[in-house]
Amino acid sequence: MAATLSKSERLCGKKAIAGLMEHGKGGVSGCLRYKFLKAGEAGVSRILVSVPKRFFKRAVKRNLLKRRIRESYRLQKDLLPAPVDIAFLYLDREVLPFSDIYAAMTAVLTAVAAKTE
Repeated sequence: MAATLSKSERLCGKKAIAGLMEHGKGGVSGCLRYKFLKAGEAGVSRILVSVPKRFFKRAVKRNLLKRRIRESYRLQKDLLPAPVDIAFLYLDREVLPFSDIYAAMTAVLTAVAAKTE
């Protein structure tokens, strides 16, 4: 599988997001809170990334964190054995370096992989 993040790998649509939030299982790992649900009709894992405006008023910082989260997912998405819809919520009140986000993402994806098998 190529290490890209295409449009089809983004979770969008009110029904899909509401279903994930209502029926998904979740947890917290480092600076990330996550919710996941086995993918239904889509044959590919899809993600949703959220950084709260409450903690970061400037869009520049929110977008920086979203890019870091998406990139760390993109590099490690092969850890998931089956298609899963995942929502990531950034929890920390500071802008963490990429290495910390990458480590948290590793923990999240291994936990999700263990729970979906």
